Amino acid sequence: MIVRWGIQRAGLAISAASICLALMCGATLVPVTLSVGTRAKPGQALAIVVNHANPVDNLSSRELRKLFLGERNHWPNGRRVAVAMLDYGRPERQTVLRLIYRMDENGYQDHLLEGMFSGNVFVAPKTLSSPEILRKFVFNAPGAIGYLRASDVDDSVKVLRIDGLLPDDKDYRLQIDEPAVK
Repeated sequence: MIVRWGIQRAGLAISAASICLALMCGATLVPVTLSVGTRAKPGQALAIVVNHANPVDNLSSRELRKLFLGERNHWPNGRRVAVAMLDYGRPERQTVLRLIYRMDENGYQDHLLEGMFSGNVFVAPKTLSSPEILRKFVFNAPGAIGYLRASDVDDSVKVLRIDGLLPDDKDYRLQIDEPAVK
């Protein structure tokens, strides 16, 4: 079990600097318990997709993380990177947060808030409600990068190799954790 300290105001978990500021303003710290170790068996692969006009065919895990974190904001052809994320609570999003961002939802929100405030993140990822809408966004935005279940990919988007591997390759690491069915 992991205990994460949050602030009992507006239901937000905030960064250490914000916690210090909140304490000075009289906020109350409350423990927030997160369960660990209950991950289900891997489901299917998560494909990283881009627009067909994108010249990139392969990314290392490190490069992929930099793109999603906003540390790299242009493609080699000069186009601005536009990250597309699926809506909150979806297994695909949870997989991206865990394997690419290496954060939970609260850590991701903290990262975005801090990045927007400090100017390190210029544009927040576009949050889309369904795989179909994400696929259409990537199709229409030449600088877009997003993720889909391998089964949701069609010819309208290009699947990138990650560390030289495609989603149906044996050692491909981006596997979706499906919620356990009882």
